[in-house]
Amino acid sequence: MKIIITEKPSVARDLAKVFGATTKREGYIEGKGYSFTWAFGHLLQLAPPQEYGYIGWKAKNLPMLPQRLKLSVRKIKTKDGIVEDPSIRKQLNTIKMLFDMASEIIVATDAGREGELIFRYIYHYLQCKKPFRRLWISSQTDAAIKDGFRNLKPGKEYDTLFYSAHCRSESDWLVGMNATQALSISAGSKTVLSLGRVQTPTLGMICSRYLENKNFVPQTYYQISIQLHKNEQYFKAISKKNYSKKEEAEQILQAVKDQASGFPNGAEIIKVEAKTKKEPPPLLHDLSSLQQEANKKKGYTADETLSILQRLYEEKLITYPRTGSQYIGDDVFATVPALIEKQQGHPQFGKHAAYLKSQKLNKRSVNAKKVTDHHAILPTGETPRNLPSDKQEIYDMIIARMLEAFHEICVKDLTKIIIESGSTFIASGTVIRSAGWRSIYNEKEEEDKEQEDNPSLPKIEEGEHLPITEKSMLEKQTKPKPFYTEATLLKAMETAGKEIEDEELRYAMKGSGLGTPATRAAIIETLIKRSYIVRQKKNLFPTTMGLAVYDVVKDKMIAQAELTGQWEKRLEEIRSGSSVKEFKEEIKAYTRTITNELLVAGKEINPVLSSE
Repeated sequence: MKIIITEKPSVARDLAKVFGATTKREGYIEGKGYSFTWAFGHLLQLAPPQEYGYIGWKAKNLPMLPQRLKLSVRKIKTKDGIVEDPSIRKQLNTIKMLFDMASEIIVATDAGREGELIFRYIYHYLQCKKPFRRLWISSQTDAAIKDGFRNLKPGKEYDTLFYSAHCRSESDWLVGMNATQALSISAGSKTVLSLGRVQTPTLGMICSRYLENKNFVPQTYYQISIQLHKNEQYFKAISKKNYSKKEEAEQILQAVKDQASGFPNGAEIIKVEAKTKKEPPPLLHDLSSLQQEANKKKGYTADETLSILQRLYEEKLITYPRTGSQYIGDDVFATVPALIEKQQGHPQFGKHAAYLKSQKLNKRSVNAKKVTDHHAILPTGETPRNLPSDKQEIYDMIIARMLEAFHEICVKDLTKIIIESGSTFIASGTVIRSAGWRSIYNEKEEEDKEQEDNPSLPKIEEGEHLPITEKSMLEKQTKPKPFYTEATLLKAMETAGKEIEDEELRYAMKGSGLGTPATRAAIIETLIKRSYIVRQKKNLFPTTMGLAVYDVVKDKMIAQAELTGQWEKRLEEIRSGSSVKEFKEEIKAYTRTITNELLVAGKEINPVLSSE
């Protein structure tokens, strides 16, 4: 008997259906020589401190560094206290019974770091020694499932993936348990002051941006705007220099030789710079980039987007969503023309799909070396029927990005004119010569929206003199960096807070960001659950408690985003064979340091916490 274990019951039912197994039992389905059983996500967790003899929250117990962290059945709160979840224990017994009778175990938990951890924790907890192979698929379609079962991988090929997941799990326990107790004890707080390896630097970024914005003192400055005329066409130019004093700006305004002052040809064209900009299409979506777009365009939280994507995946409409890659390999690229062709009937994007059908597809997103566990998110080619609005919106974003990614480059003519009339002025204009991928949404680039741009410019040559028909003084104010939204926070988490706009450089930084694409939504939700931050419309703001905690930890190791990003990089390196022992020793040393820091620092925490 071959036993197939999945991460959740719905996936087991789908796999059983493909194999024609229909006999339902308590905790599994069987038929055709297979039994399909399931976890409920994490059935097991690392045991809490009291199971190592650390009873109560006491400074003398810290740091808690058990010789070996052990596994414990997931707990629930009851009127009798915190006890083992009986439904979890029952399912574990079912899995043990099936494992004992198995000739082979096939692992079909989610094909990623956490999915591997879920299975291995069950396998080790039950002290199973049976051989196992791994199902590794990027789609839940029947064809993908059948192909995956024809190409099962030896379980040992995923040992380093498990080591990485296990190190992540243990480091989160050590840092989170010790830091939380150290701060809560030293602060004398009635409330648990939760800290974590990833959540705390994320809180730090939100608080830092909030305080920077709140304490920002706007500075007033002035610009001079002029309107010029040639061949029945008007266009605007802005003073090259900004003026901090109104009097100085007024002097420049008076010096402008406009028609009202008796100068019919008051502006001299000093220089005309014209260049062509070729803008490549965006890369395909990974989870993080899709969450950012969904938040920016439709206001979905990162968690909502992930939940919608998971349902679309289970309904066989899209490929694996928890991916950190924006690339595909040549094998997947070979299927793209057919995927695009199936979108010809799409009410919004059908004409673009029809156009691409006859074009050579752009291969910017095709690079097998940059595909991690899973390739970028794509539709599967299955036809969606009567999707509710939230699913349709997210699904359409995947379709649109696919069409953008394989479309032609966008070609723009950028013109910059330098003008002299009592001062130096600059007129700029952008003309789209070939929209290419930008035709999908027909949206302007962010920087195009913000700059004082002319929709078109007349043909102008150096040395010409043109009339100035209007002039005015503009009063403006400097602006702080905006508060974080989930979209901008997710973007900042990718690079541990470093502001990098170049797409390729950002991609190179992804391995050393805060958390992973699959965990960032949960980190944001955790901070909200802890009452450290709140959502107000699209913005994320720290609470009084969040700011008080930040005030204590802001200069400590645990709040350093770049350091946490380096841990994430190390976890990725473990997947490639780096030393597990070395990483664990470093985490223990780190834990000792932050525990000692917080046992001292917590005494100075904002007294407002005692009244929370």
